[in-house]
Amino acid sequence: MLKIDQLFAQIEDKGILKGLSLDVKPGEVHAIMGPNGAGKSTLGNVLSGRDGYEVTSGSASLDGKDLLAMEIEERSHAGLFLAFQYPVEIPGVSNLEFLKTAIEAHCQAKGVEPPSSAEFLKQARQACKQVNLPQEFLKRGVNEGFSGGEKKRNEMLQMMLLQPKLCILDETDSGLDIDALQTVAKGVNDMRSPERSFVIITHYQRLLDYIKPDFVHVLSDGQIVRSGDASLALELEKLGYGWLNAEESA
Repeated sequence: MLKIDQLFAQIEDKGILKGLSLDVKPGEVHAIMGPNGAGKSTLGNVLSGRDGYEVTSGSASLDGKDLLAMEIEERSHAGLFLAFQYPVEIPGVSNLEFLKTAIEAHCQAKGVEPPSSAEFLKQARQACKQVNLPQEFLKRGVNEGFSGGEKKRNEMLQMMLLQPKLCILDETDSGLDIDALQTVAKGVNDMRSPERSFVIITHYQRLLDYIKPDFVHVLSDGQIVRSGDASLALELEKLGYGWLNAEESA
């Protein structure tokens, strides 16, 4: 699904990713943890094609296709979805209009007929129920006046309607109360399938209490320095990251 090989990337001439490699197979859930400044959010931004980030060497492919050679919208059409740590507001554009436009663009790229307005509205309302978001939020501006938890649930709503192949969640759990956290986790678990993969970027183990990862990776100074199963997250929660640094220098 996703193959990253010796990826180096920088922003404003400052190296952030320094030889990062990662393989994500279809159906797998990978959690990426690490201290502030390790490069976790940079990884999501580079894979999604955000402006300002420069890849200096290495490769990244999605379903065997060169991800880094694609334009941003092409990456989305190919099945990549990034849930932002800080979802932006788009005043004046209704949630429903935004989502319908995105779905129609994806359908056009795939050469398939988009759902009718009635069918799409039915799908959007059903997705609202799944993420505990009142249906009137479909009429409001995208994230306009939403609380932090509502913005994150809205990201899950987008993910459910777009049905991506590879979902990258960038600290989706930050700032969430326990109810919102459980709602977000349920949205992810409901979408797990053998054809869809997740990369979950998080500081804390608590999200992984609700989303059981297949693999946990520790990112430090732009590289993955340790990988393991879900028990590694528990170890990090208990001991922090200092013990890894001590091991590396030993």
